[in-house]
Parts: sequence; structure tokens; C-alpha cells
Amino acid sequence: MSTKRVWAVVLRQAYLYKRSLPRLLEVFYWPMVDLLLWGFVSLYLQKASSKIPAFVVYFVGALILWDILFRAQQGISVSFLEDMWARNLINIFASPIKIQEYIIGLVFISILKISIAFVVMSGLAWLFYSFSIFKLGISLIPLILNLMAMGWAVGIFTMALILRFGQEAEVLAWAVAFLFMPFSAVFYPVDTLPPLLQKIAYFIPSSHVFEGMRILIDKKTLSINHLAIASVLNLIYLTLSTLFFLRIYRTAQIQGILPKIGE
Repeated sequence: MSTKRVWAVVLRQAYLYKRSLPRLLEVFYWPMVDLLLWGFVSLYLQKASSKIPAFVVYFVGALILWDILFRAQQGISVSFLEDMWARNLINIFASPIKIQEYIIGLVFISILKISIAFVVMSGLAWLFYSFSIFKLGISLIPLILNLMAMGWAVGIFTMALILRFGQEAEVLAWAVAFLFMPFSAVFYPVDTLPPLLQKIAYFIPSSHVFEGMRILIDKKTLSINHLAIASVLNLIYLTLSTLFFLRIYRTAQIQGILPKIGE
């Protein structure tokens, strides 16, 4: 493992944003639009029904945490697409860089995107709605780490699908994460779902994170049960998605798919 080669992957992606204003604006634009939209909706609901507890706390808090998962996934899958669009994959994989170094470099890029989006959304939430996500305290850290881990698992899985099916599968980089959103119970408790979907939600790490968030807001305590289940599931999914990608990568090497990616 070479830290220099990992850093080279990070720099290659960072330079894209340094020289492209549209790419840089994308990091800020969607978090800001989502926060404003759902923030104003939650304010309206809160005013319309005074008997229901603070919508702003649940909606805005959930939205900030969901964006962490989404940015973690995007940081890997979209960064991979950047190399595919530039027809740079063959150059990368023909170099001495190891596949694990490449993935770790993309993980660092996702952390950078997450950090920027988190700061922007947290600042706007405080500015417009007087809501501070940091009121959740240090218990927020394990929730964020689990969302990041799930985002990386989804991102690596998506990257494998794109490598297998080529450029026609690039839409998956934006679509796959949202497949999990209904089962994640981002804006509502899991018991709102039909019984069958509740069983599916049990095996989705993010559903346990958002249930834990609501318990943390209501009872000011971290649910160890939800945290433990989410952590175990993330460990399993990260391992499986990485093994899946490595298998697809080896198949692509054997079948000579890599030089054709992006054509």
C-alpha cells in the first residue's frame, strides 16, 4: 500500500473541481436546494398542526444525515465516472496503482465532499431555521460513520455495475442510493411502513440510523441496539460490495473490457 499513490488519486479528482466551476457549484447547490425545500415544508407543517412535535428538528436533521449517505456514495461512484468519461481508466489500471489504493483514494474524495456539504447544510439550517445538528452531541458521530459506511458500500457496488455494463449504466450512480430511501425511514418511523417493508427495512443499515436519530432527539440517548445492528450490517455489506467489485474487475481484465470502457 502506497500513500503516495492514494494521494495521487485524491489530487486527480480534486483538480477537476479546482478547474471547473459547475462541478464545484454542484457540491453546494443540491444540499442548499434540498434544505430550503424541506425546511420550509417542515415549518409549514409545524405551524399547521401545533399538536405535532417540531417538524423542523426531524425533517432538517434527517435531511442533513441523508445527504451524508448520498455524498458518500456519490464521492465514489461519480468520481469513478469522471475517470470513465475521460477514458482514463485504462491509464489508471495500467499504472502500478493497486485497486485497493484506487478505492481508498475515492473514499477520501467522498469524505471531502461530505465535509463540505455537511458544513454548508449545518450552517444554512442554523441560519434559516435556528436548528443546530450539533445539539445531538457526540452521539452524532457513530450515526454519521454508519451512514458514510453504507454510502461507501453502495458506491462500490454501483461502481462494479458500471464497470460491468459500461457507460449505459452510469445513471445508476444517481439512482441506486434512492432505492434505499423508502426503506430507510428518513422522514418517518419504520412502523409507518407495511409489515413486509418493515422486514426489508430491518436489513437496511440507514433505517436503524434514522430510528436512532429520532430516539436521540426524543429521549436524549443513543440507541445501542440500533447502532450495533447498523454497524454489523455495514460491515457485511462493505465486505460483500468490495468482493463483488474485485470479482467484476478481474473478469473485466480477463475479458479485455477495460480498454472499451467509455467508448
